[in-house]
Amino acid sequence: MTPVLLSSPLQGFTDFRFRNAFHHYFGGIDTFYAPYIRLQGKMVIKNSYQLDLAPENNSTLDIIPQVMTNDPDEFLFVVKYVQSLGYNELNWNLGCPYPMVTKSGMGSGMICQPAKIDDVLHKAHNESDIVVSMKMRMGYENPEEILDTFPILDKYPLKNIAIHARIGKQLYKGPVDLDAFEKCVTATKHKLYYNGDITSVKAFKEISKRFSTLDHFMIGRGLIADPFLPSMIKNNTEEYPKNRWEIFSEFHDTIYQQYDEYLSGPTPIKMKMQGFWQYFAETTSNPHKTFKAIKKAQNPQKYRQAVDKILRTEMEFG
Repeated sequence: MTPVLLSSPLQGFTDFRFRNAFHHYFGGIDTFYAPYIRLQGKMVIKNSYQLDLAPENNSTLDIIPQVMTNDPDEFLFVVKYVQSLGYNELNWNLGCPYPMVTKSGMGSGMICQPAKIDDVLHKAHNESDIVVSMKMRMGYENPEEILDTFPILDKYPLKNIAIHARIGKQLYKGPVDLDAFEKCVTATKHKLYYNGDITSVKAFKEISKRFSTLDHFMIGRGLIADPFLPSMIKNNTEEYPKNRWEIFSEFHDTIYQQYDEYLSGPTPIKMKMQGFWQYFAETTSNPHKTFKAIKKAQNPQKYRQAVDKILRTEMEFG
């Protein structure tokens, strides 16, 4: 059974520039989830969200928009917006673990409020024909919270529930809880997607073997750290292409150029690429040394020199 691989959205990373470059150079992802739309009290879609979902910026990709809200009217507003662009599915984020989100009763901070979840889903299904899917953690405080939502979720024709096998207050620390995830498999009628710590072909095989009835898997941080991972999973190999670092170099240059054109000034592009290198460095031969070299590069010229040296080292090493 060939697995269906999905890109889990990471705010600040997996926008259309990254998605298009990733798809062109690496492949392996069947569907990309766009980072969430958040209205923040105003019924206005920010320009950055509009750019990210514009059909002309996603012409070669299968994209599913995502929303972050705890308000039924906001949800419906975003439904109408994404439908106006031609999308027929909206993913609802009940997974974000960050305190600024969860303290507002959104993301994983909403999982403990099944009645509010019911309110949103009731309005969405009674006042629109959008297909709704879910992205969840197993709770914020404890992994039992999600079990209390299933009687509510099972009332609606959801396309699927993608579950990151951690609780919100863990953020991304500590191991995934596969025992808690296993309880979810038998606790709902809905199709489940697995998400969490798929960072290698070996890790994928272990998870897919344990949950043999699942055929959809989401990859988030692992996809940025090792962009070859999805295609390697699809091809059932742990061997990188011989020109691995040449391909990565072209990919890097593509996203650098596009972000440099979009962002104003040397500081924003430096911070943007530092964010990416926190992940990219993980699969280099010396992650600590690699990221340290990136952080020391204080201007675009020094950054380019640091990247060139890193890639030359990796080509020699590998």
